[in-house]
Amino acid sequence: MSRSDRVLADAEAVLRRHSERGQSLTARARQRRNAGLLRKIKYAFWAILAVILGSAVAGFVMPLGTTGIMVALGVMIAALLLIGLLPTETRVRTEALAETPLTALPLQTEIWLENQRKALPAPAVTLVDSIGVKLEILAPQLERLGPQDPAALEVRRLLADHLPELVTGYQSIPQPLRREERNGRVPEKQLVEGLAVIDAEIARMSESLASGDLDKLATQNRFLELKYQEAKELGQ
Repeated sequence: MSRSDRVLADAEAVLRRHSERGQSLTARARQRRNAGLLRKIKYAFWAILAVILGSAVAGFVMPLGTTGIMVALGVMIAALLLIGLLPTETRVRTEALAETPLTALPLQTEIWLENQRKALPAPAVTLVDSIGVKLEILAPQLERLGPQDPAALEVRRLLADHLPELVTGYQSIPQPLRREERNGRVPEKQLVEGLAVIDAEIARMSESLASGDLDKLATQNRFLELKYQEAKELGQ
């Protein structure tokens, strides 16, 4: 096996281990919703506590009476209703992806994909899950790239341009026509094929970035081995 083949094999092994640890897009979305629900419960707790403490302080100054108690209850109910209106999950606008910093782009793209999930056919949803896992792997790799690095620009084009355009283009087609052949093309099939290409491209990007790290590590190891050999020769 050549050195380049060995580096690629090592990179694939690293990606495979990460994939095995990765959760599905749905599972991570559920975690975010649960975290949002927990925040709402905390807000509700502090709102109720604030009303109770405010009422207690006001009661020391003057008796609240029936009217005061009703006002306090009204404030408490209004606060709970407002908290109930808060979203439990993050929403990401399509336009916002283009303005997202590179290191945050994989997570924002994952959340955006989860938002589109209900409007996609079953085969596409399977690919969306696969893309979500690969985005989780890609995210820490992007921290070492500069915003204007060729690899960074390639990632941004794929996640902020090509992927949203593919999905929103499909969604713009009326529901009855999505499985109808037109000019030799079926929109639903085009969507699935496009997502498969993007899924493979994200994997390729991760492999390339991992290969670069392994190349760098191999160079550093050779340098250390050379210095170690020089030190041994000096000691003789």
